[in-house]
Amino acid sequence: MMTQTQTMVQGPFARTRRTRMTASLRAFVREYRLDPEDMIAPLFVVEGESVRKPIRSMPGQFQLSIDALLDEVSELQEVGVPGVLLFGIPDRKDSDAHGAWDEHGIVQRAVAQLKDRFPALLVITDVCACEYTDHGHCGIIVDGEVDNDATLPLLARIAVSHARAGADIVAPSDMMDGRIGALRAALDEDGYVATPILSYAAKYASAYYGPFREAAESTPAFGDRRSHQMDPGNVREAMREIEIDLDEGADMIMVKPALSYLDVIRATRDRFDVPISCYNVSGEYAMIKAAGERGWIDEQRVTLETLLSMKRAGAERIMTYHAKEVATWLQG
Repeated sequence: MMTQTQTMVQGPFARTRRTRMTASLRAFVREYRLDPEDMIAPLFVVEGESVRKPIRSMPGQFQLSIDALLDEVSELQEVGVPGVLLFGIPDRKDSDAHGAWDEHGIVQRAVAQLKDRFPALLVITDVCACEYTDHGHCGIIVDGEVDNDATLPLLARIAVSHARAGADIVAPSDMMDGRIGALRAALDEDGYVATPILSYAAKYASAYYGPFREAAESTPAFGDRRSHQMDPGNVREAMREIEIDLDEGADMIMVKPALSYLDVIRATRDRFDVPISCYNVSGEYAMIKAAGERGWIDEQRVTLETLLSMKRAGAERIMTYHAKEVATWLQG
């Protein structure tokens, strides 16, 4: 008769559980880890003073005036978050997005003050027009449509204004054809040869952006963005977009959104030997927050597991609204 310690399995077999029996063993063999330095915090800056306006659909996120922005960044630095991705929301909007490239614009002033107070902070600026146009689209409208070629000089002008203000990286998110070449030429001509471009090369027309449009006040007044943002069903097209942007002068690549596009991140990592970031977008953040508030999930564990999946897929850096709390958890 067999004892409890005997096995019915004949012959030797692999005991992979051996390295999972204790926390220290699991840590010893762990292949991927999250670190505060992996996180970049997206922040929304507005005009005014002492403004810390909650974003209803993104609990824990705020529209911040520059003074409040400086306080927020101080807290991020204390927990080890190395950088921010900055979005500006002007007081006035017009059809041609003049506020986007104004040297005294909200982002330009915010960048200058951030770099003055936190010289080592990595400041990335979003280069697009949707927050600055009264129609909410990413470029110049001609006959009811976003005119690709008419938009390129506008984007180039925005990027140069950000570089002049002190931005470390400019990140075009518009998805216009030819924009990387236009930005690279304009930056070089203005003397910013060393300013790198982080291209949103694979940005999809996603339903996950809903809360962001409340935060950035950039909901289109008509139509949608499917003529320039990518169709969610395409992966090969993303590889072509990335290759084109790299050929035009992009230094780094962004995949957006992240969670539903882990396969795109992995395909990008397998094919291109360049720095890759992903954007853990507002809808992804809001879903976890909503379920966590209701007690349906363990918010901390789900957040960490979600972000780890993005790193495991191949992203070195993660733009995430969870940045501060994740860095705090990891330090604790």
